[in-house]
Amino acid sequence: MTTRKKSKSRTKPAGKKSARKVVKLAPRKTAASADGLPRPSTKPWGRAGKALEGVRILDLSHVQAGPTCTQLLAWFGADVIKVERPGSGDITRGQLRDVPNADSLYFTMLNHNKRSIALDTKNPKGKQVLERLVKSCDVLVENFAPGVLDRMGLTWEHIQKLNPRMVVASIKGFGPGPYEDCKVYENIAQCAGGSASTTGFDDGPPLVTGAQIGDSGTGLHLAIGIVCALYQRNRTGRGQKVDVAMQDGVLNLCRVKLRDQQRLAHGPLTEYPQHPHGKFGEAVPRAGNASGGGQPGWILKCKGWETDPNAYIYFITQAPVWGQICKVIGKPEWITDPDYAKPEARLPRLKQIFDTIEQWTMTKTKFEAMKILNQYDIPCGPILSMQELAEEPSLRKSGTVVEVEHPTRGKYLSVGNPIKLSDSISEVKRSPLLGEHTDEIFKKVLGFSDKEVVDIKGSGATGGIPSKDAA
Repeated sequence: MTTRKKSKSRTKPAGKKSARKVVKLAPRKTAASADGLPRPSTKPWGRAGKALEGVRILDLSHVQAGPTCTQLLAWFGADVIKVERPGSGDITRGQLRDVPNADSLYFTMLNHNKRSIALDTKNPKGKQVLERLVKSCDVLVENFAPGVLDRMGLTWEHIQKLNPRMVVASIKGFGPGPYEDCKVYENIAQCAGGSASTTGFDDGPPLVTGAQIGDSGTGLHLAIGIVCALYQRNRTGRGQKVDVAMQDGVLNLCRVKLRDQQRLAHGPLTEYPQHPHGKFGEAVPRAGNASGGGQPGWILKCKGWETDPNAYIYFITQAPVWGQICKVIGKPEWITDPDYAKPEARLPRLKQIFDTIEQWTMTKTKFEAMKILNQYDIPCGPILSMQELAEEPSLRKSGTVVEVEHPTRGKYLSVGNPIKLSDSISEVKRSPLLGEHTDEIFKKVLGFSDKEVVDIKGSGATGGIPSKDAA
């Protein structure tokens, strides 16, 4: 494998005008008490500003992993400035488009609460603007292929010269090692991180999951790293690099399987459906719908399963409520039967047990079964379709599912902020149109004069054909 050489910055230094000091947003100051700690706000709960208010993010990310991260930060009040290629923008604006001449749901659902600036970073004027943004922001987020940021002239060393307080947050497919130069997408990350090899049934092929644990999961990991780096900056006064590899993020979410890999050395995995009649190899096998924990679970059919692909319920045979389970399904004799009374005795008979429970669940809809089982604290959960989730009133009320108005596509549903803070209101605003905030950012964030804005646009840095007298 060859080693990449770091590209030297070729960015031209800004002139006197563009080098003027830019006024940055500052966090709200709170009066300090005698011990130096800020006094509790006297404002009503939820009215004391948002959690990340005053933090400005330079968002150079695209597609899903990076935008997931920056959207979450934007929901918490960060000012996210999304830099996009003039004319086309983030590639997801046009991917899987369902409404003609409108941004796709792929884009809109990953870029709420952001501002968009159209900028050709290869254009000399565009490079100057980009460097001005680096000086004016707290965090830079990118998920380019390896080496792209360096080739743009934004090496870590150059960024540190421009803004030593900047946090540079990056998502890559793999960390240092034999595959670090490889491009990675969602399903590749799931496969390389251990998810696919442990998902599915033992007699079938590896499967990827519908949950975007490679892209969105890694974006969430990066957001945690960014917040930690900002918190440490309060103490050190300097920024740092935050790196998350998609393979690492997926593996972190698959940690129970790494646990089981080590347990294999000491005998069969007794809670897996392969026990006691199947065989275990050298690696953790696929376990179907087994719970993966100490409490055996399985997906069972419910009334209507013949025509409804989601008429199922997940049922866990938790030891403390075993007696209640036996009574509900009409098997009270199992409570004292030595073949069923203890968890250890039940393990070799799990298939028979779940087959018996399923005979009961098939007489009830998944919601009827839920109502009955919850009365006895028996752990269970319905298999909910995307349609059912979209129409669930409680999710609308909590803000987990929100309806958003968009100027070109109309109303659409999106996932809202899944993290709720009691003293920080989180609102979901629509995604920006391509370049919608370019002028606003030029003047109010970067402090460019009207003449400078005209010069920048005339150079073609924001798209279009450069004027004849452009420098």
